[in-house]
Amino acid sequence: MTTSALFYIRQSVHEGVNFMNEASGSKKLLSLICLIGGAILLVAALALDFMGTKASYRGAFLVIGIIGVIVGMYIFPTLKYHRTLVYVVFLFPLLFAFVVTVIIPLFLGLFYSFTNWNGIRYTEFVGFANYARMFKQTSFLWSILLTTLFVVFNMILVNLVAFLLALLCTSKLKGMGFFRAAYFLPNLIGGIVLGYIWQFIFSNVVTQIFKGMKYSMLAETKTAFIAIIIVYVWQYAGYIMLIYITGLNTVPGDVLEAANIDGATALQTLFQIKIPMIAPTITICTFLTLTSAFKQFDVNLSLTNGTGSVQFLGDYLTNGTQMLALNIYNTAVVQNEYAFGQAKAFLFFVILACVSILQVRISNSKEVEL
Repeated sequence: MTTSALFYIRQSVHEGVNFMNEASGSKKLLSLICLIGGAILLVAALALDFMGTKASYRGAFLVIGIIGVIVGMYIFPTLKYHRTLVYVVFLFPLLFAFVVTVIIPLFLGLFYSFTNWNGIRYTEFVGFANYARMFKQTSFLWSILLTTLFVVFNMILVNLVAFLLALLCTSKLKGMGFFRAAYFLPNLIGGIVLGYIWQFIFSNVVTQIFKGMKYSMLAETKTAFIAIIIVYVWQYAGYIMLIYITGLNTVPGDVLEAANIDGATALQTLFQIKIPMIAPTITICTFLTLTSAFKQFDVNLSLTNGTGSVQFLGDYLTNGTQMLALNIYNTAVVQNEYAFGQAKAFLFFVILACVSILQVRISNSKEVEL
């Protein structure tokens, strides 16, 4: 090959590299313009919405901003991170919905809890006044205590009943498929409908069966609280049962067979083999039961509406069966004290988060011990 041919090839390669670099630079510049412009339009749309500006172009800013960010991320020329950017593009709708519906409302709610917000706008920053008032309200403190008792009882009862039902449904009796469906069926009924059904049962059916009962269980605070626990266990145990069934089915059959050959009794097999081997399942079930019981609202609303007389801290209360979620709802929606209700809701979030983290850590440590 002649010298002139080599020179021509080198020059062509050099020009090709320069062209590719220029194209990559132009593509990168276009990507940055789309990203920055889209981000600016998104922030502008959110700011206009936060300030309550009734501008018709807010929606256009939001849509164009989202499209700009997506296009900018997709055409970004850096090959090393291109696949990651594509993943982010596809995850963006879910992440955007999570940020808009969870993260932003959380911080806005925290801010509004320090104001005199009326659900539409606020006119004054009141600091910790709402939180100080909260801890002086006897009915709210009673709701916290009642909710704590409700959570403790239900964590024990729901998991115990669900585990026993799971043991029954994993036995070799006939018709277990029907019983699984029957036990799970109450979980499919909405809490509001369920509360009204059981309200009729406690007020009419139970009083007719037990002739010695002159009044419904819902007439007194103590028995009404027991009634709420009965309904919740009846509704939620079937759901937790399915998780326990899944855990029990993962126990290796050869291990159970070896235990049987070694002469282990049914109780020994249960406590020494099955329960230790489904420790992660127990952690999941206790976590779900804990969070669900803390957030109990619909059954409490439809069954008793929080009514009931009780003496607490020297005050006579008429919300003897009102748990924390219902107390927050009544404060914000019924009494139109949105800032005060938001302060209660944020405290509720902190309590639930701390208790959930603590429960998971304790359960994980127990898993290691087992």
